[in-house]
Amino acid sequence: MDDATALERRVALVTGASRGIGAAIAQRLAAAGATVVCAARTVRGAPGMQGCVNETVAAIECAGGRAIALPCDVEDAASRAELIERVKARCGRLDILVNNAGTSVLQTVQDMEMETCRSQAEQYLFGPLDLSLRAADVMRAQGEGWIVNIGSSSAVPVDVAQALESGAGATLPFYGAVKAAVHRLSQGLAIGLAADNIAVNVAAPVAVIDTPGVRAQGILTPQVAKYLEKVEHIAEAALSLVERPPRECTGKLAWSYKWLDEIGRDTRSLDGREIIVARA
Repeated sequence: MDDATALERRVALVTGASRGIGAAIAQRLAAAGATVVCAARTVRGAPGMQGCVNETVAAIECAGGRAIALPCDVEDAASRAELIERVKARCGRLDILVNNAGTSVLQTVQDMEMETCRSQAEQYLFGPLDLSLRAADVMRAQGEGWIVNIGSSSAVPVDVAQALESGAGATLPFYGAVKAAVHRLSQGLAIGLAADNIAVNVAAPVAVIDTPGVRAQGILTPQVAKYLEKVEHIAEAALSLVERPPRECTGKLAWSYKWLDEIGRDTRSLDGREIIVARA
């Protein structure tokens, strides 16, 4: 299948598409032929603000793709419901949903606040669940669909003794727990939606990806910088999860470049025109 037409006539919705991983996935899906709805709280840029969905849409259109920008606050139930309705109204269908939106708050146990934890749970767990269920209603009527949730290496069980010695993971107790829930929820949804011919998978970075969000958290230390991962890897992994028929690829936990190594797939540039890492 030609990479530029793999998703021809598909409509993809990517949340948190204003910057970072979401913007990268939106561009990669568009390069494969999808019409991409780029959703985020930040639709238009503002002084001092880095990234907005209008910029992502412009990048897609500049590369010859098709995209539209829509506002959505994934913490707000009414905003989520309106988003799905607006996608149906604008595009007539919805084939692919990528739940990416969220602004991580990394806190030690001593600094944790319940209000912040509830906000994180809404962004990373309940919001994606709500959007998935609403999108599944549309996909079920169409006869097929694909849902990709963005996971995290922080969801992996830790060696507590090693962590105590190194101090690693001290700010990840709740964020890691929520992402672990995302991984498990995705498996459950994959099982529950299989009969409807809807695939549910997780795409997760192996290491830290240099994004505006990571830089804003101040965790991009020289030590961390040694292990940075290219955003193109997870964008390629996400694309690979929505190209095949749903029953052929569901319930997977795709660790970006490790997954691409496993399936022997090249990592391409976000516009799909260049091979960054060859594997085939």
